[in-house]
Amino acid sequence: MFFGSQVKPDGKARDLMNRNEQKRRLDLEDGDVYMSSHEHRFRLFSSLEYEGQLYMTPQNFIESVTMSEPRVKKSWRCLSKQEVEKILSETPPVWKGSSTLFRNLKERGIIAYTEYLFLLCILTKPHAGFKIAFNMFDADGNQMVDKQEFLVLQEIFRKKNEKKSRKGDAEKSAQLECVARSYWDVLRRSASQALFSDLAERTDDSMTIDTTLLVHFFGKKGKAELTFDDFYRFMDNLQTEVLEIEFLTYSKGMTTISEEDFARILLRYTNVEDIRSYLENVRQSIPDEKGITFEEFRSFFQFLNNLEDFAIAMQMYNFASRSIGQDEFGRAVYVATGLQLTRHLVHTIFKIFDVDHDDQLSYKEFIGIMKDRLHRGGR
Repeated sequence: MFFGSQVKPDGKARDLMNRNEQKRRLDLEDGDVYMSSHEHRFRLFSSLEYEGQLYMTPQNFIESVTMSEPRVKKSWRCLSKQEVEKILSETPPVWKGSSTLFRNLKERGIIAYTEYLFLLCILTKPHAGFKIAFNMFDADGNQMVDKQEFLVLQEIFRKKNEKKSRKGDAEKSAQLECVARSYWDVLRRSASQALFSDLAERTDDSMTIDTTLLVHFFGKKGKAELTFDDFYRFMDNLQTEVLEIEFLTYSKGMTTISEEDFARILLRYTNVEDIRSYLENVRQSIPDEKGITFEEFRSFFQFLNNLEDFAIAMQMYNFASRSIGQDEFGRAVYVATGLQLTRHLVHTIFKIFDVDHDDQLSYKEFIGIMKDRLHRGGR
């Protein structure tokens, strides 16, 4: 990968790099620009460098998915081998994982770029997809994932991220678009082929730089194996941790956040031009604030991770072409996801998106805005 050892430029050097970066982006296809946005964000928030590669700390990762800009502008700190070994020695085993893992580790961890992509994928995937992901890693089908199998993920991403000439090659262009839409799809569609190809042979463990994630999953010697229960717990904990951080930012120690703040969080990473009008909807429609609990907050984002299934359910109900009421919405959510959203939560959602004030929700507008937010896994 291109994340080499560099010092942070300033003045004329930065201006020249910015112009070169802008020109490079303009010359690339849409898919590359999308991938570049992940690369750019990783570079923006990463703070460590080791053996010519950039790394994030757990704190860097949390900031990258909950903040628009880094809290503090930093130069990349070069790590020695001894410093890396000390950092990794403090990594807890997977069975000690929790929904505060990243917050507890703070600066005491290193996360590689390919792992950053993997973690982003986790944040927007439904629980039902966790088993699929695990099975993709489990090459020999023994219901355990070892370090060698897990490293195939990095080879898949690295191969897809190589810069190749694609002019006149429709098939490669289509593959690029697939990458642009979802790295998770790349894993799902490519892993089966990769696991039984020479990719697995090329993941030389002696050439691998251990990271916090590798040590967490497979131990300091790399000999431990990952069970599905541990894998599921890690993914669920990560989703919960990021949601808790967002929730606590607005709750200020209380057990609820206001309906207006809930709306603000929902619309935060969308392309909605006039967010103020949506917030005004909430103020006028819900004058007596009841608040949104964390469980309601979490259930809604679990629903968002099942948005595609919900869209299918809506089509089966033949609701996709018209506005729907609160009871229909709640029923469709339950059928599609098994989640029962509280009446107050559904009521709040309607008040946010009911621009016509007719107590009906425009399915197409709601789906469009929420898909827009969902695709901003990299923030």
